[in-house]
Amino acid sequence: MIERLAQDARIAYRQLAETTPAKKTQALKAVAQAIRMDTKKIIAANAHDMDAGRKAGMSKAMLDRLELNEKRVAAMARSIDDIAKLPDPVGRKLASFKRPNGLVIERISVPLGVIGIIYESRPNVTADAGTLCLKSGNAVILRCGSDSFHSSSAIAVCMQKGLKSAGLPLAAIQLVPSTERALVGEMLTATGLIDVIIPRGGKSLTERVRRESRVPTLLHLDGNCHTYIHAKADPKMALKVLLNAKMRRTGICGATETLLIDKAALSLLPKIADALIAEGCELRGDAAARKMDRRIKPATDEDWVTEYLDAILAIKTVGGVKEAIAHINRYGSHHTEAIITRDKKAAAQFLKEVDSAIVLHNASTQFADGGEFGFGAEIGISTGRLHARGPVGVEQLTTYKYVVKGNGQIRPK
Repeated sequence: MIERLAQDARIAYRQLAETTPAKKTQALKAVAQAIRMDTKKIIAANAHDMDAGRKAGMSKAMLDRLELNEKRVAAMARSIDDIAKLPDPVGRKLASFKRPNGLVIERISVPLGVIGIIYESRPNVTADAGTLCLKSGNAVILRCGSDSFHSSSAIAVCMQKGLKSAGLPLAAIQLVPSTERALVGEMLTATGLIDVIIPRGGKSLTERVRRESRVPTLLHLDGNCHTYIHAKADPKMALKVLLNAKMRRTGICGATETLLIDKAALSLLPKIADALIAEGCELRGDAAARKMDRRIKPATDEDWVTEYLDAILAIKTVGGVKEAIAHINRYGSHHTEAIITRDKKAAAQFLKEVDSAIVLHNASTQFADGGEFGFGAEIGISTGRLHARGPVGVEQLTTYKYVVKGNGQIRPK
């Protein structure tokens, strides 16, 4: 099955190479319109997935990731409209220089090719990934998890409608029509057919892709994110930002999982605990944190490395910005970290020395999102160092080639 889908995708990719930006924009607008028209069908399909998730004992946070309602479907369509408005990322002249022999060398952006995307419970990834790949001239094979299969299938129908209305090949965006686990293995070994694999899901999925893939990968690792309240933080700002960073949506990868609080700012902790506990958040902390508030449960070393994706927050006391940076670089997943402080020197040190894809000063970690970066949407947050880092949007789904222009030059012997 995967070989057939990939062969069709490669043909579609070659056809997309000849497609004008206007045609791609037409298709994207049609996809957004189809999603709006089929909102009730998408929500009905999602209800099947939600019911199955509840019966399977899925956590509240994971059900939140899975759920689609009218507001979220409308946001999905708006995101596609935003992607349609972005400049076309293909064919950009990234650099140009002339050699002494008269050769003109240009570096030009081109699509990655056929992309395989493996993801789990968030059905909006179906729309985000499919349309980002289309905008960037790539053909894509989407493999969703069994928990979002009905929702993703309904969204995929809308994308096919958009492609058809613009006269583009339907194989440009394909959803694997099965949740059989063996098909993931087939995608990971489809060398020569799939050019890049992008996983988006939990640690077990990412580890499997890292271990088994024979195809180059853009890894989306877990989001063990930190917020550091520095000694010179504004108390009101610190409380407001942390509450949003942890509790706005606990099940997304940009949610703060560990609060680092300076020893000099520990007096803020009881009020912070009041606000978090009032919203149903469980707190686990070190001895110094527990001494300030006995409602905080003891933390273990495991808490420092855990992405909870739930209303649980670890609290670690640190003796300054250097100690905060050292903790993050040791225990973090290199995803997203924030410092809350009025001290510009401390902020500059934190932003420079924290080894993560996204670092923030006086802002919530939940801004770790392609839409919030102005990318329209994202396929995931890349925490690696090669090719792309941070939100993976349309530009990150391109590579480049060199175009060399001459007038008869030959290389001397």
